[in-house]
Amino acid sequence: MSSAILDREEYIEQAYFFRVFRERLDENVPAQEILATIHEEILSTTKLPLAIEFLKGEMVHTGRLSTGMAHLAHYFTPFQTFVMSRAEEDRSRFDQKTALDVLQYEASYRAGTPTPAGLFAYQFESISRNKLGYDRGMEAMAQDPMYDGVWSDWMMRLRLQLGAVDFADVMFLYSEESVNERRRSAGDPTLAPPHEILFGAKEGRIAKANRGKDPLYMFAALQRHLAYPTVPRPRPVFGPEKEIPALQAKLAQMEKRLQLVESELKGNLDLSQFYVKPADARNNDRESKA
Repeated sequence: MSSAILDREEYIEQAYFFRVFRERLDENVPAQEILATIHEEILSTTKLPLAIEFLKGEMVHTGRLSTGMAHLAHYFTPFQTFVMSRAEEDRSRFDQKTALDVLQYEASYRAGTPTPAGLFAYQFESISRNKLGYDRGMEAMAQDPMYDGVWSDWMMRLRLQLGAVDFADVMFLYSEESVNERRRSAGDPTLAPPHEILFGAKEGRIAKANRGKDPLYMFAALQRHLAYPTVPRPRPVFGPEKEIPALQAKLAQMEKRLQLVESELKGNLDLSQFYVKPADARNNDRESKA
């Protein structure tokens, strides 16, 4: 069974669920413990508490959230499941905390006044920025209930063209601005568009201005000018993980000092390695190496 567009309160509670889940992971609370208690905080008038109960059982058996989300295809979208599954892959550099941020921001956007164009830009940038894979990612996007058949068919065609065409060119081509330029050029304001129009005139102008540039610049412009949803960035690491390189350098210095102390105790300390060579000797060394 495919997912359907949910009530607004479902997306509000989903955004809360993903945000709190992420915050408690930051506090080193085990995922199973989070799922065991967080359903009590969710509105009982929504379907999310039941979904969380099911996710808790799947977490116990498989250790993965994405497995349970895939079984709840009538509630979680294929894109949500795809994002979580990529974070839970063993060799993936895309971590679960960033995935939860992506899902939280998306649910918050759906709880407002989403449009297919805005949702597409958000999902596409999420895939691009985090290198999740266009093939599987756009296939999951095309199954989203927010998109009609025209959008889904276009995305399935687009995923086969990525890498061979400039994305800004594609976005401009399927915009109202492209049709307006054709009409002005032909002097016929009633000229029918050669294909479906998926983006507005403003999106088309922004896409035209970003031809040949990194698509992330275009997405940033869409966010500035049209209030498109912002894709979360991976958060900087503070704490022991950040200090590991510095600790390794200090350990290397301490190890070298211990070696010197041991050599001195054994009476075989060689200080010649610390002597400063005369200028002539250094020049001779350089010439011999040359």
